[in-house]
Amino acid sequence: MNAATKKYYVLLSGLLFFFFFTWSSSFSLISIWLNQQVGLKGTETGIIFSAISLVALCAQPLYGFVQDKLGLRKNLLWVIGLLLLLTGPFFIFVYARLLAYHLLFGALVGGLFIGATFFAGIGALESYIEKVSRIAGFEFGRARMWGSLGWAAATFCAGFNFNINPDINFWVASGSAVIFLLLLSRVQVIKADAMGQLEYGKTDRLALADALSLLRLPRFWSLVVFVLGVSVYGVFDQQFAVYFAAQFPTQQQGNEMYGFLNSLQVFLEAGGMFLAPFLVNRIGAKNALLLSGAVMAIRILGSGLVEGAWLISAMKLLHAVELPILLVAMFKYIAANFDPRLSATLYLVGFQFVTQISSSLLSPLAGYGYDRLGFADTYLLMGLAVSGFVLLSCLLLRDERDTTPSLLQPAMK
Repeated sequence: MNAATKKYYVLLSGLLFFFFFTWSSSFSLISIWLNQQVGLKGTETGIIFSAISLVALCAQPLYGFVQDKLGLRKNLLWVIGLLLLLTGPFFIFVYARLLAYHLLFGALVGGLFIGATFFAGIGALESYIEKVSRIAGFEFGRARMWGSLGWAAATFCAGFNFNINPDINFWVASGSAVIFLLLLSRVQVIKADAMGQLEYGKTDRLALADALSLLRLPRFWSLVVFVLGVSVYGVFDQQFAVYFAAQFPTQQQGNEMYGFLNSLQVFLEAGGMFLAPFLVNRIGAKNALLLSGAVMAIRILGSGLVEGAWLISAMKLLHAVELPILLVAMFKYIAANFDPRLSATLYLVGFQFVTQISSSLLSPLAGYGYDRLGFADTYLLMGLAVSGFVLLSCLLLRDERDTTPSLLQPAMK
């Protein structure tokens, strides 16, 4: 890397690190917090996650189109950073009290804040950094690696903090947001017209009709079918902490061990983010997407078949293989098959938005399944669904590679 590229890599990696540190501090133990502190059961917790997903799916198309219109300007990231700063006060002074007062009203307010801040905000941040990485000439996956490390670092301490006082995690989240804002202030807008002069076209000429035209493309709907299948992983993870903690003699021990497991998983995931570009570039974006889906199906099915904390932990750790391949391949597949000016819209709608629709519909059903069938049987049903969608996607996804050169480096001859 030259000096300019290295500066962008360091600052943008820092943004990802502290975004995920904030998110993990406030949210990695949310299902345990809702169960043990607020007193909600599986079905009620499912309603909470459904509300978050509903808000996120409304915000994601808006965030995507706005970020594409902004190009490389940081306006939307400033808004997200200010929301991150409010995380601690919101959870401590607002959310818990609203849920105790009225479950549905509290779920709606919490969905507005959490969905807009984290579940829609991460898509806007990742798509922004992916665009800059193309221009600056570094792999997005190696910057995204630092996001995984940020999540792992926060989760490592989350179990201890929770057992002392759950509020500690929320205050730590707001402290992390301060650093996020400081780093954002140091990021200079990188040649805002470079996208207009080269591969991206004039972003200020983008209209809503350009985004809506995606709905007429068969290859867009083929991608949606794949995403519908892999989106089950989000529903699977929502209440996994409760299932895992139940494998131990006491809740306190289960909370601590889940913190360790989640931290180990995300450290491994960070290594996967560094290595994933090598694999995806070698086998192609389509094959990489299918591989990530296959690993996901094995992980979910295995969680329903195995018993005991050690084997369940092994299934959980497969997430560190699946997610890096999925994220890197998704951006490369979008770049190879669609108008790059709309990359944020495609990522936030074609991937994040569809994921949240699936989560909003499946979260209450999953919660009902946990209460009625148990976690293991519900996981088997989820795994079978993922397997079916992945097999269908073998026929639907296009087999193309991203051959777009870096905008700050000469094209390969």
